[in-house]
Amino acid sequence: MASGTTRTKRTAHTTAPPAAEAPTTSTSGPATLTSAPSRRAARRSRTALDTDTGLVHRRWWTPYLFLLPGLVMVVLFSLWPFVNTVILSLTDAQILRGGRFVGLENYGRALDDPDFWTATVNSVVYLAVVVPCLVLLPLALAVLVQRKVPGIGFFRSAFYTPVIASAVVVGLIWQWVLRSDGLVNTVFEKLHLISGPIPFLTDSTMLLVSAMIVTIWKGLGYYMVFYLAALGNVPTSLYEAAALDGAGAVRRFLSITIPSVKPMMLLVGTLSAISALRVFTEIYILGGESGGPGGGARTLPFLIRQVGLGFAGETGYAAAVSILLFLLTLAFSLLGHRLSKGDER
Repeated sequence: MASGTTRTKRTAHTTAPPAAEAPTTSTSGPATLTSAPSRRAARRSRTALDTDTGLVHRRWWTPYLFLLPGLVMVVLFSLWPFVNTVILSLTDAQILRGGRFVGLENYGRALDDPDFWTATVNSVVYLAVVVPCLVLLPLALAVLVQRKVPGIGFFRSAFYTPVIASAVVVGLIWQWVLRSDGLVNTVFEKLHLISGPIPFLTDSTMLLVSAMIVTIWKGLGYYMVFYLAALGNVPTSLYEAAALDGAGAVRRFLSITIPSVKPMMLLVGTLSAISALRVFTEIYILGGESGGPGGGARTLPFLIRQVGLGFAGETGYAAAVSILLFLLTLAFSLLGHRLSKGDER
């Protein structure tokens, strides 16, 4: 019995599998060389399974393939048009012929052009009037429609309806309302409040004011949604505590609401400033192709369109004005960014 046990142990000892041999490496020389099996293992390790998505990344550049369509769109429709505009601004190119390099001549011409300065002043005045209105009025509107009362959903939808309407349709509606025989002048004359029609669309200043009203009316509902999202993050306990301390509605608005939504106010101010500098449709629909009497209500985008189109369109000069508009927009954007950074501190 003992002899059989000894033979069994001896058999088990002799049939045990050999231990795995470690890959041999050569340490001769300054660098360590990996053996062929280790190199094959390294190549296999390049194919790693992503346990979160179940995707296999076979190459390091695989994720960039997903970014390629978006990058192509950005290059084709954003980066290249900008670079091409900069190049055109340095030439005297026209619509029907190529141009030659003229350096900064177009920029000097713009700075000496009275029409350019008129358009610039109109754009800056447009911004100075529209931006404060679109920062404060949508906030007040959001505070009103935030209340949970019967039928408030109807008012929210009604205030947002101008946003989804086409800018051309909105312009045509207001043109019908503001023209000499339109709704406003007819009602005022019937009420004997005026002796003659108010020149909403035939006076440059009144035309610019009318366009501002259209822009504000169309943007109220859009920025109201921004403020509704910001107000939803304000804790109601703050209002309850202030009410217990005897603070009225105005005091709660000034001490709680405005500080809580100040970052959103800066964002709305930046976005509305950019939109105000790009205004075109309102001026075009209300004032026609000339931009009001004598072009007195033209803005910078309107001037770019006017000098750059037609058989004699000066694309080089229009490109230079576009770059100047870009620099003006960039300045206000950086100002908004600086104010937001200062507020964070």
